[in-house]
Amino acid sequence: MNKRKEWASSLLHPAMAMVFGLLVGAVAVLLVGASVGETYAEMWKGAFGSFYYLTNTLTRATPILLIALGLSMAFRAGFFNLGAEGQMVLGAVSAALTALYLPGPGWLKLIAAIVAGVAAGGIWAAFAGWLDAKYKINLLISTLLLNYVAIYFAGYLVAKPFKDTTGSAALAQTPMIDKGAWLPKLFTGSSLHAGFLLSIAAVVILFWVVRSTSFGYNLTMTGSNGQFAAYGGVRRVPMMLAGMMISGGLAGLAGTVEVLGMQYRYLDGALVTPGYAWSGLMAALLANSNPIGAALASILLAALQTGAMGVERNTEVPLEIASVIQAVIVVFVSAKFGYSFIKRRKARNDRGSAV
Repeated sequence: MNKRKEWASSLLHPAMAMVFGLLVGAVAVLLVGASVGETYAEMWKGAFGSFYYLTNTLTRATPILLIALGLSMAFRAGFFNLGAEGQMVLGAVSAALTALYLPGPGWLKLIAAIVAGVAAGGIWAAFAGWLDAKYKINLLISTLLLNYVAIYFAGYLVAKPFKDTTGSAALAQTPMIDKGAWLPKLFTGSSLHAGFLLSIAAVVILFWVVRSTSFGYNLTMTGSNGQFAAYGGVRRVPMMLAGMMISGGLAGLAGTVEVLGMQYRYLDGALVTPGYAWSGLMAALLANSNPIGAALASILLAALQTGAMGVERNTEVPLEIASVIQAVIVVFVSAKFGYSFIKRRKARNDRGSAV
């Protein structure tokens, strides 16, 4: 029963945060002199108002969901990974270069590109874990700083040795990937591609891993009670490296599906500007590292972003209304974790005073 309550809480938390954010957003809409009902109606239409808008929302949710799932696995193990952006970028550029230069038929290039993207992101994240294990470099700091290394390295690759020089544009980008290595679209005329199916499969697999496998149990136990896990024979370093590799691999997959399903090349800055990594971080925290909760939170955040575009098109309310709502959600998450930290600290103090 307690486990059911825990999972129900994880699923409800994203919805509660969104409702709270929309209430504060309504105040912001009133301050600019617009109608709250009309604004939110346009936001709903922009996100779910037609099949076309729905597929746009799910397309935007795909990389956010994959990143949220990866971060959830790291958080569940008790390791804070802030390097999803760099892991996503390295996965994307690795996938693009593999699809471009690997000889063979299109299906082979596609599979190899996905494997290369996942491997690049996973190895980059595991490298941060190795720095923690070998040199005691805090993961919070190393993963954050390694973002810049990955982003600038990828930028150099597409600005110099692998730059597309066939056109007149001066953009830092790779050549176009052959159509045979593209992820197929799920519906004619829509942007939704097979990467969405990969993200749903990842949700199901991780849900099963967390609920039904010894690895999932050990991962969760390492994060919730490291001393007890160590007493039970679970070694921290291998578990950290495994958790970080899975986390980075899913972030790399997020970049991979964007390259193979949407952009069909690696374009410098195209994955960083939309803020997929930080939206994924927000979704993982909202869901309390629950795979299904992460899926729900990712779709809600994507809907907020695509819906805000509809608001700006059809009303006088600016696009920044989405930023206001997301900022409130961040505050909601911060308050939740701050309360949990204070509660745990008070419990430790109480136990200490009783001895």
